[in-house]
Amino acid sequence: MTPIKRDRPKAVVLLSGGLDSATTAAMALDQGFEVYALSVDYGQRHRFELEAAARVAEAQGITEHKTVVITLDRLGGSALTADIEVPHDRDDETIATGIPITYVPARNTVMLSLALGYAEVVGAADLFIGVNAVDYSGYPDCRPEYIAAFEQLANLATKAGVEGTLRFTIHTPLVEWTKAQIIECGTRLGVDYGLTHTCYSPNEAGVACGRCDACHLRKKGFAAAGLVDPIAYQA
Repeated sequence: MTPIKRDRPKAVVLLSGGLDSATTAAMALDQGFEVYALSVDYGQRHRFELEAAARVAEAQGITEHKTVVITLDRLGGSALTADIEVPHDRDDETIATGIPITYVPARNTVMLSLALGYAEVVGAADLFIGVNAVDYSGYPDCRPEYIAAFEQLANLATKAGVEGTLRFTIHTPLVEWTKAQIIECGTRLGVDYGLTHTCYSPNEAGVACGRCDACHLRKKGFAAAGLVDPIAYQA
């Protein structure tokens, strides 16, 4: 008897182009999901990450990759969306204290809302986001309690949730991992980290500064994993 071929379950993955989201996408694929990736052009100064997202999506064979354009830079309030200097050369203790100026007000709420809409359109009950609450920069919208609250909202605020055709689950596979653990996992799954972009203040050629918080955490993670970071740095 010929076995019945079943379609893979669909998942929407928020793909920024950084190493966390690239790893998250690889994990979703490894779990058997058909991945639909969503990137968000929100007016960020480190726009090279959008090019990186396209490279990662192509390399991983993602089913569909969309980029949505919004204008959070019109609101400002962050070093990533306004004419505010990105902090450099902060140590681990300083990074772990308070909410930094690179926090973008409501960014993850907006992105998850867009991903939720995309998921409802394509019929995906599962959403993946690469938030991390260990090696991260103090962002309040990366915490597990925030994700749990948004998941509840997702099932209250959608036609699919109200009618019961989909029960949305938000997956945060990296939330309790160190950066080294993330990199080790991605390496096992074949993620090409040379395609990713992490830096908050790259130069005009897109070369990472090596001094911002994002670069610091990335470099620290590769060092702790005992692996060589494949991207170039200015410093």
